[in-house]
Amino acid sequence: MANSCFFCIVAFGLLLCFLIAGVESIGVCFGRDGNNIPPANEVIDLYKSNNIGGIRLYDYNQDAFQALRGSNIAVIVDIPDPSAFSSDPSVASSWIQNNIQAFQDVNFRYIAVGNELIPGDLAQHILPAMQFLQNALQSAGLHDRIKVSTSISTGVLANSFPPSAGAFSSDALATLQPIISFLAANGAPLLVNVYPYFNFLNDRDHVSLDYALFTSPGTVVTDGQLEYQNLFDAILDALYSALEKVGGGGVTIVVSESGWPSDGGQDIATQQNAQTYLSNLIEHVGRGSPKRPGSYIDTYIFAMFDENLKEPQGTENHYGLFSPDKQPKYSLSF
Repeated sequence: MANSCFFCIVAFGLLLCFLIAGVESIGVCFGRDGNNIPPANEVIDLYKSNNIGGIRLYDYNQDAFQALRGSNIAVIVDIPDPSAFSSDPSVASSWIQNNIQAFQDVNFRYIAVGNELIPGDLAQHILPAMQFLQNALQSAGLHDRIKVSTSISTGVLANSFPPSAGAFSSDALATLQPIISFLAANGAPLLVNVYPYFNFLNDRDHVSLDYALFTSPGTVVTDGQLEYQNLFDAILDALYSALEKVGGGGVTIVVSESGWPSDGGQDIATQQNAQTYLSNLIEHVGRGSPKRPGSYIDTYIFAMFDENLKEPQGTENHYGLFSPDKQPKYSLSF
């Protein structure tokens, strides 16, 4: 009997591990800045057939919401312009009613109030909009399941090297500090767009391509007791260091965008480099970073399709995992 109980416990433990692992599936951003993008129902079918477990929507596209019903695909939905939400709580309440409560069988996970608006003219509207949306979620009883945040670029960092010296710029921190307090109080993550591609492009004298592509054979940067073999981890941990310095040590980071272009004019924007980066990213995120080893990094790849109208023209038009005809550009396993 004792042996039977032991095996039951082991079996249950293994089942639990598989169930938890099933939740941790990488996502892909669905940008629609193109005149040849397939309709939403076909796009969501493509997510399902490729076992892509998360989607980021840059607007509240109800065709996509309809197609996502019952799929359990984790959803980040953006509010591109928070200004209308920042002064009138009824705007937030109506939005939650019409876009969240109306689609109860969609697995909304995060509401991103603005994308890379800090610092900038719209930054002042972000926190009030977040607060009104949070209140509306609480009134609907959804605040434990859906978290309100904002998505920032790594341009908010004044310093990122070594990772332990990561710190926010004073311009960004004026807006970010109260937002970080809000996130900490509500158990919400900070969404960050992380692109080693740009870090390498802008600092080739100090950053190697292997370091950016996850292919360095050994440690590249030693920071105290922590060792870094890839740039993605170094950027992530610089952000964690910056959060710790302003009382946000308990705030988790969700990587709301990361990718590599396959073409567009830069010599490193190649199909092979993109294949290498993306496949290594997918394989890596389950390991965590040196500051947070073993903690799954919730990550969304940019983007589902090449977007031919995206500006500025060039590499921005070549981040897609699929061509608009739904053919895969890479060999990837989700």
